Amino acid sequence: MEDYAYVIEYMPSGRSADMRKEPIVQLLGAQGFTLLEASVRSDANIVIGQKIFVGKGERSEIERIRKRINYEELSTSAKDVLPVILKKMIEERSVDFIAFINRARPISMRVHTLDLLPGLGKKSMETLLAEREKKPFESFEDVKARVPTIVDPSGIFAHRILSEIEGLEKHYLFVRPPAGLQDIGRR
Repeated sequence: MEDYAYVIEYMPSGRSADMRKEPIVQLLGAQGFTLLEASVRSDANIVIGQKIFVGKGERSEIERIRKRINYEELSTSAKDVLPVILKKMIEERSVDFIAFINRARPISMRVHTLDLLPGLGKKSMETLLAEREKKPFESFEDVKARVPTIVDPSGIFAHRILSEIEGLEKHYLFVRPPAGLQDIGRR
């Protein structure tokens, strides 16, 4: 369960198909990148991109969590905002992603966990692995300085996480997979 989430859509009148008209938000969980839909308190001031408390206990903006949703249930504008919010979240949690880079291990004899990151070619991965053996990476800036072929580390992670949220991946590294799918390599 998520304790905090980012607002990626606010519908003051709810969905047009809903019988009960109440303000709702679509959210992206801050820890597990879970997509949620929630009812909003009538006195709440909601802004797209806002980080709000959704955990157990007293919530100032959220009345109740309605359900976990999938990518297809997001509104068009939520789908547009999602990559921007994802990148912001990754940059805020850069320590977690640097730890992922520093700890990533092979999945099999032929596939390394880092192979699953989009845009990371064999040469870049080899350089990355050699550099982390010398000294663990400390920041995204450190990655860019020591592995010049990696221009946007947070973008690589954002692309991967978005692909997992959309359900396009075989292996789930960062997002809880849909029911029935096995996840490997989770942090």
